[in-house]
Parts: sequence; structure tokens; C-alpha cells
Amino acid sequence: MFRPTIFLLVGSLGFVHAADWPRFRGDDGNASDPSADVPLEWNESQNMLWATEIPGNGASSPIVYADRVYLTSFTGYGIDQDQPGNRADLKLHVLCFDLTSGKQLWDGVIEASPDEQAASRRVTDHGYASGSCVCDEAGVYSYFGVSGVVAFDHEGNKLWQADTGSNTAGFGSAASPILYQNLVIVNASIESDTVFAFNRQTGKEVWRLEDVQKSWTTPLVSTSADGRDELIVSYKEHLRGLDPLTGKELWHCVGIQDYVVPCVVANDGIAYVLGGRKNQAMAIRLGGSGDVTKTHKLWEANVGANVTSPVYHEGKLYWASDRGIANCMDASTGKTVYQQRMDTKERVYASTVLAGDRMYLTTRENGIFAVAIGPEYKQLAHNIIANDDSLFNATPAIVGDRLLTRSNRKLYCIGKTATDK
Repeated sequence: MFRPTIFLLVGSLGFVHAADWPRFRGDDGNASDPSADVPLEWNESQNMLWATEIPGNGASSPIVYADRVYLTSFTGYGIDQDQPGNRADLKLHVLCFDLTSGKQLWDGVIEASPDEQAASRRVTDHGYASGSCVCDEAGVYSYFGVSGVVAFDHEGNKLWQADTGSNTAGFGSAASPILYQNLVIVNASIESDTVFAFNRQTGKEVWRLEDVQKSWTTPLVSTSADGRDELIVSYKEHLRGLDPLTGKELWHCVGIQDYVVPCVVANDGIAYVLGGRKNQAMAIRLGGSGDVTKTHKLWEANVGANVTSPVYHEGKLYWASDRGIANCMDASTGKTVYQQRMDTKERVYASTVLAGDRMYLTTRENGIFAVAIGPEYKQLAHNIIANDDSLFNATPAIVGDRLLTRSNRKLYCIGKTATDK
């Protein structure tokens, strides 16, 4: 059954709703809702509440705020890898849909920057709309790399747009914006080696952190054991904790020895970090000062993921690496509990989400696997939407007892239909 919307006051986000998923990987960045009752199985006709065509392509995840779904996409250029078209025709979109029906409510169209890179196969593999939106009571904030940060109100009126740099890299942009008190915080490592904080109402820059290199990841604000909020930024060879209001450094630590894509997750004052082509993982206790490499780094392991982010649950870290390997790790020691090749040869770009007592692992072209939580890998279901052969690059969202996922063609809302409840 769908849950009623209940208003809650959350310090860093303002008013949010109990059934919201207001940013990439959910309110706390851990992509987990152990109370959700998402269907175990579905297809194009079973447990499919609605499916809506999306204009253009995109790799961003759906987010939900106050019974509306927000998503980004791109059109006009780079849709077809073999015939990309004219770069001057590239348009970027912030889309709003009704959560109950899937009806599209508005489309905020943004002119792409002339600095957007050419549509190589590497770029069009996930496109020009990879960052997911973030919402508050005033509006929706989106990031399009060299085309900047854009704010719309909930009726689709553009409020402001801010520039973050014009540099590009082979895989394009990927980081999603986050909110903290009156700030929109964006990792623009690819565009300018900089993390920015902008005023939510005006778009004016409040602070910046420079020399942030080789990082495609979304930052995280978490709280130390003594109650201090810390902005955690992971980038090549560095992990830093900052005062999120000022950008001033609180602590630093030797980090992943390569570029970083996976998001940091945190629980009970400890941050867990993955990244690198050779794969590394580490745990750092928050609350330190200065160089905490020797004092607060709890463990380090030569296992991890190049692209995908983990989920923390009851003392374990779970993730499916981009090579299609499902992982479970003891979060207290960094010891591997299991590594299991999934029943697919497809690559995985989307991150794991946890709903109820199971995880959902999204592959690019071979559906979504439901896997049991626990010390052994146990596949419970393999869900394929047969009439959509486009790429599924995006991490799903969990909203109450519904799972929202998107491909390059459609946005899907999966939930128990009347005959399956």
C-alpha cells in the first residue's frame, strides 16, 4: 500500500516528506530504505504502475519531492553514436512528472554551453545529463557540467544559473548537487578542479575549494560522533573533511590513489570510501583535525569499485562493481564476506539500492537483479522489461513502496498492483 505523505523537519534540507527521495541516492546518500515493500518481481505488465516516455537520453537518477518526480535528459545531439548530429542543436532538460500518474507536468529547457564536448562514443555512452537533481521547498537544482548549475521553482520557472568552469574530460560530467542549510554544493572537479557552494536563493557563490582533481563523485555531508557536520570530499589521492558552511578544512587524509567516481557513504560517524581502477576501499572515523591518516583511518583494502557506490546496512557494505561482481564487506574490518559474479555479462553503471530485506542491482542491458541481504549471495529474481532495449545507466529511487527507474527511453514506476498485494 502507498504510504501517506508526512511532513518532517530535517536540519540540513528544510521541509521534506517521509516518502521523499530528494537527492541522488536518497536523503542521507546511502540509497537505502529498510522499511520499503517494493515488489520482488516485475515486467512490462506485472507490478508496473506506469511507464512514461522521456524526451531524449540521460543517465541521471529520478528523485522525488512532494509527489513529483524530477529527472534530467538531453536532446538534439549525441543520441545516436554513429550519427550524433550538430552540437549546436544540443538541449538540456529538467523534467517534472506526477508521481501518481507519471504524467509529465513541465519541461525546463536549457541551452547547452558551446563548451560542451563533442559526441564521442565514450561521451554518448552516458550522455550530457548524468547529474541527478536535488530538491527543497523552494525548487529543484540541477547540474549539467560545463553548462552549469540551474535552479527552477516547482512550477518550472527558471530562477538562476551559475557557471562552474569550462573544462571537459573523456567521460563527461557526473557529480550531482547536494543541499546544506542555505547552500547548493557542487563538485566541479572535472570542469574547474573546484568544489563550489552557492546561495540557494540567488545562485551567488559563497565559497570554493580548489585543486580538487580527478573526481566525478557527489560529496556527502555527515555527522561525527561528537555532533559536528562535515562535508566529505573524495578525489585523487585525497579525502577531506570540510566545514560545509564555510568550506574551511577540518581534516585531511590520504585517499584513493586514482580517480574517484563512487560516492562516500557514512554511518555512526564513520565514512566508507571506494574508488580507483585497481579498486580500493577504506574507512575513516569522522571528527578529526589536521592530518588524520594515521589516527582516524580504520582500515584499507584492495577491493572496491571503479564506478558504482556501496550501501551500508547492519555492519556490512554491499555493492555491485561495474564489472558485474556483487560484493559484501564487513564494514568494521574491511574483510571481504563474499564476491560473486552476477548472472550477467553486462557492465553495471548504476549503484545498488536497498529496499526492505533485499537489494536491487541494475545492469545496463540485462535488467535488475533482486538479491537477498546477508552473508551469502542469493539471487531472488531477475526482472527484465522486454519492450525496452535501451540503456539503463541510472540508479533507481525508492519512494514508499515504489521503485522508480529510468532508461534512455522511459521512466518506470514499479509497485504492487491490486492483484499482487
